[in-house]
Amino acid sequence: MYLTLFRVNTARSDAQRLLGSPHRVHGAVNMSFPVPPPRNGSGPRVLWRVDRNGTSETLLYIVSPTRPDLTHLVEQAGWPASDEPGWTTFVYEDFLAALRPGDTWGFRLTANPVHNIRHEYVKEGERTKRAAHKTPRHQMAWLLKRQESAGFEIVQRPVGRRLLPEGDEYELIVRDQTPLQFRRSPTELRKNDVQITKVTFDGRLRITEPALFRRTLTHGLGKAKAYGCGLMTLAPVGKQT
Repeated sequence: MYLTLFRVNTARSDAQRLLGSPHRVHGAVNMSFPVPPPRNGSGPRVLWRVDRNGTSETLLYIVSPTRPDLTHLVEQAGWPASDEPGWTTFVYEDFLAALRPGDTWGFRLTANPVHNIRHEYVKEGERTKRAAHKTPRHQMAWLLKRQESAGFEIVQRPVGRRLLPEGDEYELIVRDQTPLQFRRSPTELRKNDVQITKVTFDGRLRITEPALFRRTLTHGLGKAKAYGCGLMTLAPVGKQT
């Protein structure tokens, strides 16, 4: 497994166009591999995430089973005349193998918190409709519901550090939420647009089941993984994720 970090040159019009559509970023990431890894669920998949940390720093993270080549992204959305390669790739295996029960980490996760709803007029047995969670409270509840099966637990705040009587129990915040609507193809009808809500969580977690947690880091969490959701990254406690 590999973890790759690419800094996007947002001053370039091609970079702005790329970032304007998760479908375009998905295609650009897939082009980084001569043989794209399979997506049949049998193994780790390619995950990616864009972090906008300010007007001067936009970062693309990629986790992948094989080492990517981002030459085309440097030419399109980087600094092609620079002496620097434009991206950094780390071998992820040693880091994953060193994770132990009880380890505490700061984390960042961009996900697509959804739930299934059934309207009153839908007959029994018919398919439900997938809908996004809209409020931070429900979005955080979505993540808390999945923590056990994902091999971690969100750290609880000491009672003395809680600012609210309820809803402030965990070291967890919704840093950003962005509704997105885009087309897979310019020829598609607008009624077929993809609509997702990307939510970025920052918080602190404790590893409970390392094998499950490694799977979370390499397979992703939740839906819309092709469109920049599901990737969790870690940082030592007290440092920026």
